[in-house]
Amino acid sequence: MDLSLSHEQKLLVQTVRDFIAEELAPLEAEVEENGALAQEKADTIFAKSRDLGLYAMNIPEEFGGGGLSAFDTMLVEEQFGRTTDILVRRAFGNVYEVLLASQGEQIERWLTPTVRGERVCSIAITEPGAGSDAGSIRTKAVEDGQGGWKLSGSKHFISDGFVSDFFVVSAVTDPDKGAKGISLFLVDKGAPGLTIGRDQPMMGLRGTSHVELSFDEVPLKPIHMLGERGMGFRMALGVLGRVRLAQVGARSIGKATKVLDLMIDYARERKQFGQAIGEFQLVAQMLADSAMEINAARLALWQTAVEIDEGKDPRTRISLVKVQAAETLGRVVDRAVQVFGGMGFCKDLPIERYYRDARIYRIFDGTSEIHRTVMGRSLMKGEPGLYDPYA
Repeated sequence: MDLSLSHEQKLLVQTVRDFIAEELAPLEAEVEENGALAQEKADTIFAKSRDLGLYAMNIPEEFGGGGLSAFDTMLVEEQFGRTTDILVRRAFGNVYEVLLASQGEQIERWLTPTVRGERVCSIAITEPGAGSDAGSIRTKAVEDGQGGWKLSGSKHFISDGFVSDFFVVSAVTDPDKGAKGISLFLVDKGAPGLTIGRDQPMMGLRGTSHVELSFDEVPLKPIHMLGERGMGFRMALGVLGRVRLAQVGARSIGKATKVLDLMIDYARERKQFGQAIGEFQLVAQMLADSAMEINAARLALWQTAVEIDEGKDPRTRISLVKVQAAETLGRVVDRAVQVFGGMGFCKDLPIERYYRDARIYRIFDGTSEIHRTVMGRSLMKGEPGLYDPYA
């Protein structure tokens, strides 16, 4: 197995990494302080990214995207982890692959404008009683007798909800069919009966809104249904799988890599008892453990991305990567606070921000406990490929 990257892949990674360092990193402190990104600055980084072909890279070229493979997308997403969430959204886009299910008029109304950066989309699946268990949603769409639907219910923790122009909403259309009775709908922000509630204050991820949505018999026409009726749960699992792999797995690895870079630099510069603290055995061990864990998580990520490009559906392996990468990030950033000592606890340095931001990766898009349960069940059913490639 050849794990070396091609010249084109190395150039892609370096281009994205340089863009983040030069255009986005200088904005991080402002976002942290103000809790928002000024619109003119959002417009500027969007324009620069688009001109370089760095916007919506995960979407096929036929729809105006970058056409990257799953593997190349993960290389890019890892670099995204090196900066703040809201800056990634504004500069590179957050175009969900589930929109590729658009048909006919849906393509020009929702898909291609989003790929061009003219519209912003959010996924609205999570509810107060349906977090990791996406199949237990209560939001419902009732037929109106004229071929359309009336949507009622609520969602919460909807990321980027304040700036989104429309939402992909999961709703029960056939209550008696369980998971097969869930469908997806495209709901525009200005739809009658749709109310955008408060922005839920968060421990980290400053600048990204996480809003509550309420639907009071929102009228929907047949064109608003995304994909086929009753296929919403399967489609949701598909989009969440890619989100888990890219926005949790890959970005966790990228963020852990950046944090380790800072740890190493500080361990070289900081002197105690006449020598660099990195020369002390216990500090060196923290650096070494971090490097080993990051490397292992990245290899698992790459293996999973290759399987996707081969046409496989490695859902259980995605769970493995999600847990491994998120837990690795948590350990690495915790070690970073320890290595930086008192300065790691101060807001003068970004380490404490990375510590806060890292905590959510073990929770959103399915908690570590849920995904460990998924893996455990698969192992019990006879899926040794998670740990034994020769089986």
